[in-house]
Amino acid sequence: MAYPHLMRYLALSALGTTLTFTSLSAMAYESELFSLKNRWEHTVTEMPESQREEALSGLADEADQLAEQHSDQAEVLVWKGVVLAAYARERGGLGALGVAKEARSTLERAIEIDPDGNNGSAYVTLGALYDRVPGGLISFGDSDTAEEMFQRALEIRPDGIDVNYYYAAFLQEEGNTQAAREHARRAVNGTAREGRQASDEALRRDAQTLLDTL
Repeated sequence: MAYPHLMRYLALSALGTTLTFTSLSAMAYESELFSLKNRWEHTVTEMPESQREEALSGLADEADQLAEQHSDQAEVLVWKGVVLAAYARERGGLGALGVAKEARSTLERAIEIDPDGNNGSAYVTLGALYDRVPGGLISFGDSDTAEEMFQRALEIRPDGIDVNYYYAAFLQEEGNTQAAREHARRAVNGTAREGRQASDEALRRDAQTLLDTL
């Protein structure tokens, strides 16, 4: 004998349970990611330079674990890329190239999931990586690709402090002083992101310093 009302109730209950677990999972990773972001901000803006490499190494391990658990979440992958890029910068030398390559592949994967790259953050970080790492046979550094990444970031977030500062620094290195001055000025007058105020304000100060030299 069929019990349609009971079957409908059980089906709805099962659906509700699934949605609850999905919601709890999302809340768990968002909490972990929030903590990771805050500690990254503290590390790159307040921690003494002599302590940053070790701290970023630990954050990179955490970001890697979080990305393994949530490999379909673009924001998680972007933040793993951001942390790895910062770690590579602090580590320096040939030992940092493997970390930089992992950052690149992680950010590219994030863009496959989210073409906006978490509001342009993936493109900014990729631009900085392509600008800073060696090119040729040593690594993947390439000024044309760096330019392309910065341009994509600007299309998404034209008033971003980070976008304009890193692009201004790149343009200065390329010898394009006039354009570097314009983007440094945009960075100084740019909008700090919610949750990234400390790092964006640090970049605003760097942009002002750069502008004063141009």
